[in-house]
Amino acid sequence: MHLSTNADLLVLHFFSKCQRSMCSRSFYLALFKHTLYVGQRACYRTALEFCKLILSLEPDGDPTGVLLMIDYYALKSEQYEFLIRMYREWEAHRNLSQLPNFAFSVPLALYHQRSLEGKSTEEADLLLQEALLHFPALLRPLLDKCNIKPDKDVLSHEFFGPAADASHPEMLRQLIALYIGRCHGVWKEPAVITWMENNVQTVMRRVDRNDPLAQQLREKRECRYRGTPRNVLRHILMSEIQNATAALPRDVANTSFMSFDPLPPVDNIATYRRPPRKPRAEENYGPLSMFFRSLMPNYTAEDVSSCTQNLNDFSHPCWKNRSFAGSSWNRSV
Repeated sequence: MHLSTNADLLVLHFFSKCQRSMCSRSFYLALFKHTLYVGQRACYRTALEFCKLILSLEPDGDPTGVLLMIDYYALKSEQYEFLIRMYREWEAHRNLSQLPNFAFSVPLALYHQRSLEGKSTEEADLLLQEALLHFPALLRPLLDKCNIKPDKDVLSHEFFGPAADASHPEMLRQLIALYIGRCHGVWKEPAVITWMENNVQTVMRRVDRNDPLAQQLREKRECRYRGTPRNVLRHILMSEIQNATAALPRDVANTSFMSFDPLPPVDNIATYRRPPRKPRAEENYGPLSMFFRSLMPNYTAEDVSSCTQNLNDFSHPCWKNRSFAGSSWNRSV
């Protein structure tokens, strides 16, 4: 393991095979669970810093899917500049715009930043419109989760109707359900709802004019998102967001897994193997000592059988020098 530092962050470079080892995955899992813990207690900036740390350990593989939640903590901690800069720097090689959470959270962060600065939100408008054109099936479930009833034009428009959801592959529906379950609260502000409504109306007009971008994004949406990566499934399972877990494929939802190691890699390296038990010599365990032995984690059924046999054998040393004087056995009837 190589350790280096820079001005912003401590970076740990693990060998690629370390993720195949349970000890490395346990470290990731502990950090991930702690991030969720502090985030649930409204320590959003702390949770964001933990996301940065986890992502720095293996930014290319991202085994716990931190990219699916780092935008949420950036919005909640009002770190809009960080989220926008990350999107612009990573988009070229990571295609963050293909993830629904970045496609919608980045315009929202840009909208808040421009509003605080008193500047035009035109760039945020264009990004939100592109996100709606790319993922139209996200709009109505998001409004339902926010307890907002859309107007009749949106309800009757084919682009945002049931046909939109049918055009989304299974993996994309899982990502949308994950984003709505986690981030719906950031869209409840009245000013944000008004801003979204205006852009939804603009999107419907663009679709009615046969905007070529809508068709291009539809083709990309239908040919991508083939099969859900294992790190995304692992993230959904560990996040325990009801909307997302309900959208998991049946073979994953019905599979039992250990909470300390959910969905291990296919080429997992079992670093912990219990050695075979060595046959023990005859041991002189009395009732009291056997009781204390039963509290030990390595106590097995063999010990129970041995103890029962010893207690039934009065010639066994455990009964040696035992006096029953005064007991009912020696009393004359």
